[in-house]
Amino acid sequence: MLKIRLQRVGRKNEPSFRVVLVDSRMGPKSGKALEILGAHDFREGKGNNKIDGERVKYWMSQGAQVSETMHNLLVSEKIISGKKMNVLPKKKPVAKEVKEEGKKESVAESVAPTVSPTATEVPVSAA
Repeated sequence: MLKIRLQRVGRKNEPSFRVVLVDSRMGPKSGKALEILGAHDFREGKGNNKIDGERVKYWMSQGAQVSETMHNLLVSEKIISGKKMNVLPKKKPVAKEVKEEGKKESVAESVAPTVSPTATEVPVSAA
């Protein structure tokens, strides 16, 4: 399956990205891009984006899938229409886990048997 995704090509602390068409089984840094569809620099804003919209639409019509971040970028550049996708899932609240742990401790305390001296056991007295 073909995928349109971003490939990082910038220096350390100066990221810039290529928009590439790759086989989905290849890693993003494999360098085996079938076609370079453009470039994008998030630091420069909207003025420095060079994405070939016609080629992106062509490959999407041929069945290429678009990564979530790339989809959001194409929507913001108005190359494709649609809503943006949520790339980062919502975090689960931590408060529920704390309550569950508190319940487990109280259950463990109620289940634990209490030890009481029996009639046959006589306390040792120091005499």
